[in-house]
Amino acid sequence: AADAGESPDFVPLVRAWGGVSIVYRKRLQDSPAYRLNHEEVVKSLEEGISYIENMSPVEAVADEHGAVAGLVFERMRQDAETRKWKASGELTRLAARTVCVAAGTSPNTIYEREQPGTFKLDEWGEFFAPHKIERDGGDGAGGDRFRVVPAAKGERGFFTSYENAGRFVSYYGDNHPVYAGNVVKAMASAKFGYEEVCALFANEIAAAEREVEGAGVGDDARKPVRAERFARLVETLDDELVARVVRVERLTPTIVDVVVRAPMQARKFQPGQFYRLQNYETDAALVGTTKLTMEGLALTGAWVDKEQGLLSLIVLEMGASSRQCALLSPGQEVVVMGPTGTPTEIPSGEQVLLAGGGLGNAVLFSIARALRENNCRVIYFAGYKKGEDLFKREEIEAATDQIIWATDTGAEIVPRRPQDRHYRGNIVQAIKAYAEGELGEAVFDLHDIKRLIAIGSDRMMAAVKAARSGVLAPHFDPAHVGVGSINSPMQCMMKEVCAQCLQRHVDPQTGAESFVFSCFNQDQPLDRVDFKNLNDRLRANTVQEKLANLWLDKLLKETGAEA
Repeated sequence: AADAGESPDFVPLVRAWGGVSIVYRKRLQDSPAYRLNHEEVVKSLEEGISYIENMSPVEAVADEHGAVAGLVFERMRQDAETRKWKASGELTRLAARTVCVAAGTSPNTIYEREQPGTFKLDEWGEFFAPHKIERDGGDGAGGDRFRVVPAAKGERGFFTSYENAGRFVSYYGDNHPVYAGNVVKAMASAKFGYEEVCALFANEIAAAEREVEGAGVGDDARKPVRAERFARLVETLDDELVARVVRVERLTPTIVDVVVRAPMQARKFQPGQFYRLQNYETDAALVGTTKLTMEGLALTGAWVDKEQGLLSLIVLEMGASSRQCALLSPGQEVVVMGPTGTPTEIPSGEQVLLAGGGLGNAVLFSIARALRENNCRVIYFAGYKKGEDLFKREEIEAATDQIIWATDTGAEIVPRRPQDRHYRGNIVQAIKAYAEGELGEAVFDLHDIKRLIAIGSDRMMAAVKAARSGVLAPHFDPAHVGVGSINSPMQCMMKEVCAQCLQRHVDPQTGAESFVFSCFNQDQPLDRVDFKNLNDRLRANTVQEKLANLWLDKLLKETGAEA
């Protein structure tokens, strides 16, 4: 086109390569894009995009390599009387190599499911019920007290029903039923809503302004006072929320312990929860033209010191991002989001078996401590490929009644306590040997175990699942609970938002299929987890991960650094 002195025409090329189609379950004229911002539709038609109406997706079809090859759609028809759209039963398959799903948005009300009774929802249970704030008089701070009251139907209330010691929760954007639907309305919610929030602090703002006025006449005299007050606020927030590396300690040739100071994140931790760790691009090392930035890593809190605000994150160096954790330096700011995930259920007064494989043993530190503190007796089967992979031995011993060390190869882990044992083999073999008396007199009768918690690789947990209904079945009470901590691929880790962590379940009795978000609850019933599905998903990015690892090797070789 440049040689011909013409503008390039990409539409024929795009269509020759297969084209781009937008498939919509209704008519185009029913879509929010057409009704609210038709210019988007006009521009897309100019770019050669096709629209296919009245089709709802029902199935993604894979090719022989497991990659998407097409989608099956069901034609939708509009009922003449009710005007509602209904499935017709007519199926159509469209070829597709890349599929982008626009699923719309809905409020994330998961906290209400976690803590029932915290928030009132609307009549459909989808949105937070809008509330407004009223002055209640009284002798509260600043002379006023406030309370939340339900907003009238159609009224713009910017608060949820939450009220605790004079504290409230506001909400905006797509979370709000009045402002959901498009970006412009979402932005408008903040424009109107901030005034309602500011009204709560009218007395404090007036007092602050009187302090500013006392500084003297003129804006130049008042600016330093305002700046100092704002600096104090920022300092408090930074101290609570900004995470900084304290130290990075190598535990084994492939495992490092990253200790960060993150006071609020540490205070909120409960055993079994995890965090997202990554570095900032702004201070990431630049090697040639490559920034050494980390993707978000899902890491379990091994231990916390809530008084000092310290948090331990143990990292297995498997890919380019996890290997970069060793390059973090003391004082460096990092992103530590969380804690997230549902805390592990800690029973009281039970006998519990913990089965940890490799890095999974780090996850079990805090769980084992919590179990002991709740009057449980704990037998711990700790598996390692090599005895040299053992780390944090003292923490394991301090939180357990008996440990069976299991190693595949390498040095044996010599027990230091009279009740502990070592077994050469995998965890399933070690549990079987223990139950059958091969390791001497048993401290625990496995028939008394009420709960088994397995945390390790997907293969290790799959083996434990199979053994519980196989070689280990005679040694356990059939009514015992089996739980696995599922390490699905994760991206946002914000609880049921991006769906990257979906895990397939199959009911062992009926064969019914279901899916759960592992970021919402990583502890899942072993008997329901489809471990083949988990393994397939974990391998989905293996080529990219290997390429990233090779590139990191090249960069580190050029700089002489190690990770």
